[in-house]
Amino acid sequence: MRNPKDFFRPLALGAPEPVHEIPVRPSRMIHFFDPSNEKMLAKLPDLAATCDVVLGNLEDAIQADNKEAARAGLVKVGKELDFGETQLWTRVNSLDSPWALDDLVTLVTEIGDKLDVIMVPKVEGPEDIHYVDRLLAQLEARAGVRRPILVHALLETARGVANVEEICAASPRMQGLSLGPADLAADRRMKTTRVGGGHPDYLVRQDPVADDPDAARATYQQDLWHYTMAKMVDACVANGILPYYGPFGDIKDTVACEDQFRNAYLLGCVGAWSLHPVQIDIAKKVFSPDPAEVAWAARVIEAMGDGTGAVMIDGKMQDDATVKQCRVVMNLARLLAERDADLAAAYGF
Repeated sequence: MRNPKDFFRPLALGAPEPVHEIPVRPSRMIHFFDPSNEKMLAKLPDLAATCDVVLGNLEDAIQADNKEAARAGLVKVGKELDFGETQLWTRVNSLDSPWALDDLVTLVTEIGDKLDVIMVPKVEGPEDIHYVDRLLAQLEARAGVRRPILVHALLETARGVANVEEICAASPRMQGLSLGPADLAADRRMKTTRVGGGHPDYLVRQDPVADDPDAARATYQQDLWHYTMAKMVDACVANGILPYYGPFGDIKDTVACEDQFRNAYLLGCVGAWSLHPVQIDIAKKVFSPDPAEVAWAARVIEAMGDGTGAVMIDGKMQDDATVKQCRVVMNLARLLAERDADLAAAYGF
């Protein structure tokens, strides 16, 4: 365990000073792209303008014989494209793969000044973050990178979930966590082949009717990921970093995708992954407060004055706890409105 006095000291001579607080920037969707796909890269500048985050994927979905091409493609993207306010992230290969070291060395030394966040898959415990933390500091010092590249961990194993608090606290670079439901399901031996979302067999059933035991009984589908998401959100908030829902694999089922994203939003997640352009607008809609909610929040804040005491508004009691809830909504609305003129108009800012 690192001495708390040394937590914010650079881990290599010449590395940038670690951040003391993770910057909160719009990241409603993390849109994945394949840096080796020329057709996808041709569309990237226009697509990036619609996204909060674009992520060059080097891990899953990239075939083994295409790993080096994807890495080279991401270097080219970082050198040639200006993303403006859109963040550029990458997901490197897992630390137990033969590509991870080259991913980190190449990307930091070639485009370290362009990368905002490096996503590390299949993080099992704080030791994985400690390794990446030290290596990034050494590479930043070598390349003259002036600001620390942040780290985002994927919860994709049962051990990672069990160690989630320690992972969140492992480094000042920790930007956030994402839930990786497919790999986590496999690691837990869950009997689902879906990538995120619910399952029709994970349900509760209404009790039988006493005087008609053979009558039909209503069933209600449950959320497979509620426990893990809630645990992840608590761990992130306790350590000042940001929680995200991961992928929703059924691209055509936009209704269920929106439902899953909204569950994550209501639980406290700030964004979700986008695997296809159709999911960008879903994430943008879900992870932006509804204008009616913003108007209500503004009304409560105004009525509460200094935030103490209690008032009645439309027959509902409002006190210091509810005004805090309203400030969460209002602060997010103002953050998003700074970048989105349409939202600013919808919110009346």
